[in-house]
Amino acid sequence: MDSLQTGARATYAENPAHSRGRLIAEPQSPTRSDFRRDCDRIIHSTAFRRLAHKTQVFVYHEGDHFRTRLTHTLEVTQIARSLARALGLDEDLAEASALGHDLGHTPFGHAGERALDFCMAGYGGFDHNAQTLAVLTRLESRYADFDGLNLTWEALEGLVKHNGPLTDRVGNPVGRYVKHGIAASILDYCRLQDLELWSWPSAEAQAAAIADDIAYDAHDIDDGLRAGLFVLDDLAAVPFLAGLIREVDAGHPGLDEFRRGHEVGRRIITRMIEDVIAESLRRIAALAPKSPDDIRNAGHAVIGFSPAMAATDKAIKGFLNPRMYRHSRVMAIMTDAERVLRDLFARYMAHPDDLPVERQQNLLPDARGRARQIADFIAGMTDRFALIEHARLFDSTPELR
Repeated sequence: MDSLQTGARATYAENPAHSRGRLIAEPQSPTRSDFRRDCDRIIHSTAFRRLAHKTQVFVYHEGDHFRTRLTHTLEVTQIARSLARALGLDEDLAEASALGHDLGHTPFGHAGERALDFCMAGYGGFDHNAQTLAVLTRLESRYADFDGLNLTWEALEGLVKHNGPLTDRVGNPVGRYVKHGIAASILDYCRLQDLELWSWPSAEAQAAAIADDIAYDAHDIDDGLRAGLFVLDDLAAVPFLAGLIREVDAGHPGLDEFRRGHEVGRRIITRMIEDVIAESLRRIAALAPKSPDDIRNAGHAVIGFSPAMAATDKAIKGFLNPRMYRHSRVMAIMTDAERVLRDLFARYMAHPDDLPVERQQNLLPDARGRARQIADFIAGMTDRFALIEHARLFDSTPELR
């Protein structure tokens, strides 16, 4: 595999020395690049710490060994850096894209997002990607000179366009944004600092996005096995996984199920990373990019799976969907979790004096503005705090078990 293992920066990699800068100009650090500072600011943020107590698939008291948003983020970060190193990209920017990609997620995983989107239907909806931008540019309040973290243009661009362009060149929404349009918070920010929603993000951001897929596939299989939702041999329904199981069994006959599962999981990550490196190098060779903007203007993702591995990724998610994400045990918990957030939103809207005292200050008088502030508050909650708040305000709170 002809990857760039030497650590040399590729011509198409982002260079912090040539960053488009921050919305609020700051002096350069004498010890860290701008992209390294982005990583450090995310790590030290309140929103990042909260990820430790936000659900990935299982709620926090299912057990201490299941993934949370934080452990998922760290796994994505490790994979993103591995890809960046092999492809000659800026590792710090890839890390920043990975570290920040889930900061806008609600408590209780995708169930929480569904609940808030339902509650906000008349007020512009709720989108975790837009919420990530809000956290990074508005909601974090750590610095004297600005709201948010004042990250570089490249970091914000990569996080907003995590899964590709949001619009076409003339501003029409594309993909999943066609139905509901672009969140107002994204459009409002782009009037201050144009994130070029029509283009693809940097190769570093694309590496973080595909790392997210790899991490999901590997750790959701691991968590599903640990939870007893399926057994290892059930995975043989996916040909790629069947081959890995045979490989492990041939090399380690009689291995206990716990180690057997982990050996398969390690191979999933390794083979997927190797596939992305090989396929990305092929696409890069065909494109022959001379600058980061050549990546943005390619019209397609340059970092990604080969067609065969993309089909495998789809097959793995197809396996997990009925057996894990929509398993009756998980669905029952998530239904109760949605009710918790819907109850909280309705209560705060009807009785804003039930909000914590500090949240009552500067509450906007109009319903739309107030709804967004309440959604911001709920989205920032951990699973545990949401249940505590619900128990404070209601007579019956589900146990989510």
